Amino acid sequence: MATQSPHVEFDPGFEDDRLRVAWYAIVAVLVAVGAYATYFRLTEGMASTNLTSVVPWGAWVAFYIYFVGLSAGAFLVSTMANVFEVEGMHRIDREALFAAVISMAVALLFVWIDLGRMDRMYFPFLWRQLTSALSWEVHAYVAYIGILVTELYFSMRIDLARVAERTSGLKRRFYAALALGRLDTSDESQAFDRRWLKRAGVVGIPLAIFMVHGGTGVLFAVSKARPYWNSGLFPVIFVVSALLSGTALVMLIYVLRTRLFDGDSVDPDLLDRLAQLVIGFIVIDAALTAIETFIAIASVHPHEIETWRVIMYGPMSWSFWWFMVGFSWVFPMVLLSKRSWRRSPSVMVLAGLSVVVGIVAVRFNIVVPAQVMPVMEGLPHGSYFPTLVEWGTSVGMIGVGLLLYTLGAETLPLTPLSGGDHE
Repeated sequence: MATQSPHVEFDPGFEDDRLRVAWYAIVAVLVAVGAYATYFRLTEGMASTNLTSVVPWGAWVAFYIYFVGLSAGAFLVSTMANVFEVEGMHRIDREALFAAVISMAVALLFVWIDLGRMDRMYFPFLWRQLTSALSWEVHAYVAYIGILVTELYFSMRIDLARVAERTSGLKRRFYAALALGRLDTSDESQAFDRRWLKRAGVVGIPLAIFMVHGGTGVLFAVSKARPYWNSGLFPVIFVVSALLSGTALVMLIYVLRTRLFDGDSVDPDLLDRLAQLVIGFIVIDAALTAIETFIAIASVHPHEIETWRVIMYGPMSWSFWWFMVGFSWVFPMVLLSKRSWRRSPSVMVLAGLSVVVGIVAVRFNIVVPAQVMPVMEGLPHGSYFPTLVEWGTSVGMIGVGLLLYTLGAETLPLTPLSGGDHE
């Protein structure tokens, strides 16, 4: 039996209809550009790209590991509320989980577009290779998405039931279906949801760290022919940069959705807490990168030294200094340096956006430079810059992610309702 619930208001979506129209118009343009570019990718194959046998991984792989990192980082932020029960973090656990789901979906779209035979995307599930890190990674992604969806369900199930109780017709059936027919809002049902939410989070933490993003780092670290990648620190750096980008993304989404969708004021204490997490992850990320650079230079290995020369002083230098160092480390650290700024929504939006954009350069600096250098003396040097088709498909997939997130934000109770279990 459902107990009497307090009055709840549920009116998700943009506060300003003109802003809604403008936003959907922008997203529609991004998706249309992506669809047009994908048509060329399907009809012309890899000839539409600048990928070669020398540089087989490019923008799509860089964006793939970028969005996997966003997903893993956002998920780990959600565990601060659902597993470790950090005070005040319950306000953002649902949007962190939903952002993690969408980011993972976009990451897999980039994997799909990068396949030479896109129609064979299901082959890893039919013919498993137990000695292949990539085969294990594919299955880990499926398990991870299952954990994310499970957590998101138990996190918002009580509010889905409340909304279903107060609506009728198709809307009631829709929210009842999302709640899987569990419309009980009693204290016992809430306690059941909280228990399983925490259990799913406990399972998801090692999966996200060691298999999902740490495992993505392993895909690079096991490449002995590329000394720049072949490092035990590589998977660790992947996880730390995931925490950095994921926390910045959650902070950015929290402010924008609270202001533009909920029409509420931002909690300055929560904003300050997220900002302090970003500071810590920036320091650790920069320190680990510096250690990795020092080890590479101290090894006097020609391939590693030349790779770092390309990154810092060669064709990739603009990406390294302006975006990786500037946007993901220095600029946000300046914005986060004062307590009053950390409690300012507009300043934190700028800081979060800076990190989210800057980490894209980090991913490109991981993927491209190591392939430019020949693995053996006498082999040609590589060169790579994405074609318009590669940029267009990437823009389109990001547009799909923005569309999915917006539709979810306009439909789901991503903010706990009055009387919800996360109050």
